[in-house]
Amino acid sequence: MFSRVLLTAAAVALPLLATPALTSASPAAPVARQAAARLPDAVVEKRVIGRSRQDRPIVAWRVGRPGNRDRAVIFSTMHGDERHTRQILLALRDGAEVRGIDMWLVPTYNPDGYARHTRKNARGVDLNRNFPYRWRDLDGSYESGARAASEPETRAVMRFLRDVRPKWVVSFHQPLHGVDTDTKRPAFARRLADHLNLPRKQFTCGGVCHGTMTMWFNHNFAGAAITVEYGASPTRYRMRKAAPRQLLKALYAYRVG
Repeated sequence: MFSRVLLTAAAVALPLLATPALTSASPAAPVARQAAARLPDAVVEKRVIGRSRQDRPIVAWRVGRPGNRDRAVIFSTMHGDERHTRQILLALRDGAEVRGIDMWLVPTYNPDGYARHTRKNARGVDLNRNFPYRWRDLDGSYESGARAASEPETRAVMRFLRDVRPKWVVSFHQPLHGVDTDTKRPAFARRLADHLNLPRKQFTCGGVCHGTMTMWFNHNFAGAAITVEYGASPTRYRMRKAAPRQLLKALYAYRVG
C-alpha cells in the first residue's frame, strides 16, 4: 500500500508506537516503521521531537515532498483545552498523499494539557507565554513559568523549528475566531483568512502577548509564523473535511486522489 516511505540514514527500526525507553535517548531522531503499510499514504516520516513534563511524546508527522523549498510546520493543541483543531492535522496525516509542499504536522503540542483537559501543561505553565522573546513573569491564566524556556515542551519545539526552519508556521488555537494579520507576512495572513473562511483580526492578548511562540519564531527566523483561531465549537465537518482542504490551498499544495 505504501511505497513512498522516505527514511533518513539515522532512522532506527522501531515499532510505530515507540516506547519512552526506545525514544528518549534521541528524541529528535526519525522513527522508522517495521510495517510501512500501516501508515497513511500522506506520511513520509514520523519524529518524536521531545517529551512533555509527564514524559508523553510530542510527535511530528511529515507529509508532502521532502526537499520542497516550501516547507511548513502546523501546530495544534498548544493549549490542552483547545481540542478541536487537532482534527485538521489528523485529517491531513490520515488522508491522501500531499503534493506541492514539505509539511510537518504536530497535532498535540501539549500532550499533558490535552490529557488533563487544561490550557496549561502539567506544571501549570501556559506554553504560549514561555518562549524567550519578550518573556515576562506572568501569573494566573497566563502563567509564564519560572523563566523563559523553562518547560520541556517549549525546548522541544525550539529545537525542532531550528532544525526544520520552515517558510511558514501556522499555529491553530481557539476560540477567538479569526486570523492574526498583524504579523510578519500580512499578505499571507490575509490569504489564510480568506481560504479558511475566517475574519481578519489583530490579536493583542489584552496586553499579555509576551513570550509567545509566533513572536519568538518571527524574531529569529526568515520564515513567518501566524496564529489562526477557530471558534469554541467548530463542526466536525469543518475540521475534518473543509479546513484541511482550505489549508492546503492556502499553502499552494494539494492532495493526490
